[in-house]
Amino acid sequence: MSLRTKFAEKLILPAHLPVWYTARPEAQIRLSKSHATPSPLTQLSEEENLFYSTVRDFAQEKIEPLVRSMDSDQQLAPGLVKQLFELGLLGIEAPEAFGGAGGSFFDAVLAIEAISTVDPGVAVLVDVHNTLVINALRRWATDAQKARWLPRLASDTLGAYALSEAGSGSDAFALQTRAEPSDSPRGGYRLSGRKLWISNAREAGLFIVFATVDPTAGHRGITAFLIEKDAAGFTVGRKEDKLGIRASSTCELIFDCCLIPEENLLGERGKGYKIAIETLNEGRIGIGAQMLGLAEGAWHHAARYAQERRQFGKPIAEFQAVQFTLAKMATKIEAARLLVYNAARLKDAGKPYVKEAAMAKLFASEVAERVASQCVEIFGGNGFVRDYPAEKYYRDAKIGKIYEGTSNMQLATIAKQVLKKTS
Repeated sequence: MSLRTKFAEKLILPAHLPVWYTARPEAQIRLSKSHATPSPLTQLSEEENLFYSTVRDFAQEKIEPLVRSMDSDQQLAPGLVKQLFELGLLGIEAPEAFGGAGGSFFDAVLAIEAISTVDPGVAVLVDVHNTLVINALRRWATDAQKARWLPRLASDTLGAYALSEAGSGSDAFALQTRAEPSDSPRGGYRLSGRKLWISNAREAGLFIVFATVDPTAGHRGITAFLIEKDAAGFTVGRKEDKLGIRASSTCELIFDCCLIPEENLLGERGKGYKIAIETLNEGRIGIGAQMLGLAEGAWHHAARYAQERRQFGKPIAEFQAVQFTLAKMATKIEAARLLVYNAARLKDAGKPYVKEAAMAKLFASEVAERVASQCVEIFGGNGFVRDYPAEKYYRDAKIGKIYEGTSNMQLATIAKQVLKKTS
């Protein structure tokens, strides 16, 4: 009896069997009863498309005229954060019950991508606030902490995420910042130490700060705390003078016996490492989205300039070399989009995504750097001066390979995940 006959009753056969099916009966499989056409990975729903278009329009109308001055001044334009709050871009995943938009993680990724096409410096503010701070509170905060902080984070208070220190970059849990039990009648902790390279530090009103409560316990001593900007013993230090994303404030944080109430402990004592790891896995997809948007923005400027710039009597876009360069750039951008969108949709679906998040960040940051560099080359001499947008995209791109896990750390994560399947 052939496989075809044996399983005929169990199979739902199409009217016309494909050649491979009839030619290789040993390869026959049980066919699904559902023949619904799957949605293309990068196809946005009507609601997603409207959201992306709204954010993109806002970026072009409200942010783009400010890009050059914010880069030169190394600070956000006055009132811009308020506009971001008013549009709902700083509470995307916060539940509606707490004043948020109740959106998905993919919605946050779309917002980061859309803003990054215009200014990746503004996008990192949106990214850190949504993918790190709000997500950490949604998952780890107590009901009282959520009721207290999520409405503010969705309406008027920016968040920052403080993990890195001078001696703990890629070795994220080699922390020296110490939290010791307080002798105050109210209990709590006294925190002392310094944090470096903290995004949103100048504008933030709430900080998630990681410190060790027991240095002898290694990573199991790491604990997360919620600290308000006006807490006694807490100071925002100097702002870094950066190569790129200069509108984004990146500062050191100084803690000098900063008193932290017991109720401001986030999650369990000694579980800060778990909060950091899981939150950063999500944050890497956000950085992938930032780099994707940056590459898109650079490509559009390069393509438009190539159609306007004339040499030898015609637009340089008519030269095959320029056409091929733009085609390769576009292909790499589309590949990055597939990785970023896939990782984000996996996260929303509740499926494993650690490997995909690392791949998305690794590849998108490489694409952003390469596309931005080629954008400068297409602009030629004009690409090397600040009167044109190309050089800023190039400066902004470099950070993608560094923060929220260097490229080498992403490779280590990917290797661990893929080799696990071969053992």
